[in-house]
Amino acid sequence: MTIAEKQNHLIEELSFFEDWTERYEYVIGMGKRLSEMDEAQKTSDKLIKGCQSQVWVDADFDGSLMHFHADSDSLITKGMISLFVKVLDGESPDHILQADLSFIDRTGLKEHLAPTRANALNLMATEMKKLALKASSSPS
Repeated sequence: MTIAEKQNHLIEELSFFEDWTERYEYVIGMGKRLSEMDEAQKTSDKLIKGCQSQVWVDADFDGSLMHFHADSDSLITKGMISLFVKVLDGESPDHILQADLSFIDRTGLKEHLAPTRANALNLMATEMKKLALKASSSPS
């Protein structure tokens, strides 16, 4: 499944919920299912700067695909980062770098977030693309 297909699938899943609070409950549930990062991995270099909550993101690169790890001290933020992990995990750095990650706008979630939390979504996408760029430019 391509990144665009994963995004469309996620948007479709969220569209089943008519009420925005149900959508957030679903996203929080996704965050709860996200594997927790080991405390030793939650270092300042993995912390996304500018987020209201603490959000850590890291990735492993196996030579062809990216595997993301993320966590947050906030349930809603952990749910939001889980959306990006779901869409980008197991993809090549090149596909991640080319991906349009504005799918979050089509979920309807951003409309009910405080501006600082909405901005955090852009920061999450940017940070994950930076990790992909670093992987794509590292010698194999």
